Amino acid sequence: MNAYDTLRLGLNRAVAVAQAMGGMVHLGPLRSSGLYLAVETNVDGPGSQRWEEIDRRSPEAPAYAVRINAPAWTAPTSPESAACLPGVPSGAGLLSVPVPVPASDEPLGVLSVFTRTPEAPALHLQLTSVASWIADCLRESPGPPRPEGAECPADYDTTELPVGFWGWDFGTGKVIWDDAALGILGIDAKGFDGQIRTWRRLVHPQDLPQMLARADEAIRAHTPYQAEFRIRQPDTGMRLVEVRGQASSADDGSRPRLAGIVRDITTGHLAKEPAEQAPSPDRSGLLAVDRSWRIIFADPEAERLLAPSGRFLGQVLWEAVPAPCSPGMEEAGRQAEGGPTELDVRTYTGRRLHVRLAPLPDGLTLCITDISSTRHPQADEASDEGAAVERTARIVELTRALAGAVTGHDVADVMTTHMVPLFGAKDVSVWTHENGRAFLMGSAGPKESLRRFEGARIAELPTSSQAFIEGTLDFISSAEEFIGRFPALADLPAASGAQAWAILPLIASGRTVGASCLIYEHPHVFSHEERTLFTAMSGMVAQALERARLYDAEHRRAQELQRGLLPRRLPALTAVTACARYQPAGDGTYAGGDWYDVIPLSAEQVALVIGDVMGHGVSEAVTMGRLRTAGRTLADLEQPLDELFFHLNEIVSGLGDGFYATCLCIVYDPVSRMCQAITAGHPPPVILRPDGTSYFPDLPVNPPLGAATPPFDTAEFSLPDGAILALYTDGLVESGGLDIAEGMGRLACHLRPAHVQATETLDDLCDRLITTLLPDQRSRDDSALLVARTQALAPENISCLQLQDDPTAAGQARAHVRAQLAAWNLDELIMTTELVASELVGNVVRHARGPITLRLLRGRTLVCEVADASPAMPRIRRAADTDENGRGLQLICAVTSRWGARYSGSGKCIWTEQPLSADPLGERISYESV
Repeated sequence: MNAYDTLRLGLNRAVAVAQAMGGMVHLGPLRSSGLYLAVETNVDGPGSQRWEEIDRRSPEAPAYAVRINAPAWTAPTSPESAACLPGVPSGAGLLSVPVPVPASDEPLGVLSVFTRTPEAPALHLQLTSVASWIADCLRESPGPPRPEGAECPADYDTTELPVGFWGWDFGTGKVIWDDAALGILGIDAKGFDGQIRTWRRLVHPQDLPQMLARADEAIRAHTPYQAEFRIRQPDTGMRLVEVRGQASSADDGSRPRLAGIVRDITTGHLAKEPAEQAPSPDRSGLLAVDRSWRIIFADPEAERLLAPSGRFLGQVLWEAVPAPCSPGMEEAGRQAEGGPTELDVRTYTGRRLHVRLAPLPDGLTLCITDISSTRHPQADEASDEGAAVERTARIVELTRALAGAVTGHDVADVMTTHMVPLFGAKDVSVWTHENGRAFLMGSAGPKESLRRFEGARIAELPTSSQAFIEGTLDFISSAEEFIGRFPALADLPAASGAQAWAILPLIASGRTVGASCLIYEHPHVFSHEERTLFTAMSGMVAQALERARLYDAEHRRAQELQRGLLPRRLPALTAVTACARYQPAGDGTYAGGDWYDVIPLSAEQVALVIGDVMGHGVSEAVTMGRLRTAGRTLADLEQPLDELFFHLNEIVSGLGDGFYATCLCIVYDPVSRMCQAITAGHPPPVILRPDGTSYFPDLPVNPPLGAATPPFDTAEFSLPDGAILALYTDGLVESGGLDIAEGMGRLACHLRPAHVQATETLDDLCDRLITTLLPDQRSRDDSALLVARTQALAPENISCLQLQDDPTAAGQARAHVRAQLAAWNLDELIMTTELVASELVGNVVRHARGPITLRLLRGRTLVCEVADASPAMPRIRRAADTDENGRGLQLICAVTSRWGARYSGSGKCIWTEQPLSADPLGERISYESV
């Protein structure tokens, strides 16, 4: 009993059991977008058209039953519900049960009956039993009957039958046919809308169930798909066609697809499977590849014709079968995206193949035919000439690729990509010699058998092994010859699967720089032409490898220079926690001009600096180092930001017209939570508030350093505690072809999740931003990223006292210091801090003018500040033995770790710092940022 009869009988049983007025069965392959009507009974004409295809996402009972894999009921309780039941007698509802698949939560289809009987568990069980019987019978049902006159002799050859290519995307409901397939089906190409329903109406109703059931089986098991069905054609009557293909889907199992070939077999029948018959020289094989030329399906005939060396499915076509993949194959593949195309290729055994390529939704299908016995001597001569032209083209490609190879690994990649197919080899390994040791630069195959030589001193290897690893020119045609030549490596042929070797020395400027070895999986006799070509190629590779060695050395020097000019550590401060990253441009060969810095200032303030010197190279990197050093020095001198940028602008202007730099500096005060910012042609920072909102502060626009005319404008803004600032260079936000505005928007968008990821450290945040914004890690410009989280100083760690401008102020200052430090449990610092405060306040009373402000800050260090209204700055001078004064600042310098003075809006402020622990900074190493 075929599939159609099974469904018809099962439906009749269901209608009888439920005492229903009619019913229908829908089938739909796994995860298809629709359910397709396979059989119905007692459904009116307009209603049957309505039920031809049901969207799986619809609220109707059949779709809902499939989604939940359980019975579903739609009752006509309202006009809206009745509208969902076209062609059904008034008052009847729709009861649907899924047609199951063993060991799966996703059914094959759904059985539905129209009944006025309310839903009942007993009825559900009866219909479920019928649905299970239908499922069991479908798995055992035979194919469709053949049209009258379809039989022919058993030796009938089908290779000359028309062949078309097709693809069926069940996720979107689209079907793709090439012109040949549309001709076989009798469909007008101009009038075909690409919908499955249009094509499905051509299929004979009795063949549709089996076709859908086999498609579902192929998708679930990821096995080849084969089916025969009849096509209804108005002009020519009934035609019998055969489809063969392979199922595929996305990594998560979504978007199921079938793709393959279709043949009209009305006038003949196909022979048995290729595995069950003697090979025919003119049979065709089917191969399917995805967009990256990775093999997703191959029938046995294709494997026989191509004779792959190992695992076939899942491999890139060039790697699995390198010999027949001529340079024209990839070009033909690009042409096939617009329609079928053809070409002839030759395998390493001399067999000639005709390849027809046709497009699929996500790749190509290749129909391969052996034409070796159909060519004439003239064609053989032309083919030999074509092979010579092809080899010349491959040599040109190899030469061009070697010229473009930059690093030693690039040279190894070129050899594995170009020399393996050029010589029809299985694998190639490239060794370099450094300081008398051998290092494997690259290999196209497994490296386990070669690990024994990695890093080994060549002089300490056995004599026969030395000849192998040094690259003494040699051509070995068999495993026996190899063992006789290198007895110490007798296990290597079996371990590597090699049967022939070409060992080539790589000599440049009279010096051996390495060795290369090509291996073959079959015994191979090297012709004089091949030996000559090998010798010439080894010289070219050696020259390229020597250039790459020089390039690698320059690369290392550039990295060392960059690493030396950027900060190796970022200090752990009370005001901010910071982390940074630097990403060089391209492959990192040239030093760049991007830099960043975190500079501790007085009163627990901190300066965040980032900049970019235009261009790449050593001179730009040196300029970057000069600017970073100058900026840090001027910041230590407590220079106002506009004056600091004035001096930096002078430095860059003095270098000449060809030097420009952008810079951004932000000074954060954890006491007032205020930021003072200045920029010179640099993009503004992005600020992430603790509530998850982000914004770019409005900063005054100043020209880049070297092109600016002072004065520079600054801006001030406040920050909430726990805010995150991200400072960056344009290389981070202008990658991937984005303009700077789009890149800044992306940075702000990807920064926002940081406020909800409580476990994400700043290191993790930097890594996530770099990975997201620079996915290929090879942008045209270098980039720097500095991320800081603010930490305001708590009010209990701040003490401030206003003093009168009279001699009693020093005593008041000492009393305040004693009380506050005792409250802070800093008794060991009371004596020195009393001395410092008394000396500073006394100097104000004697040499400056009030009002006087004493401030104590407990943070990373103990800060003692005395502010007055005089702009005169103190300075240390050498006091003579007879002088009665001049030793106060020397005393302060002796008892504190750091002191200084800065201008304020009303005068000046003198500050001192004393450590609170033996390791006050506790510096955080951040080598990853360079």
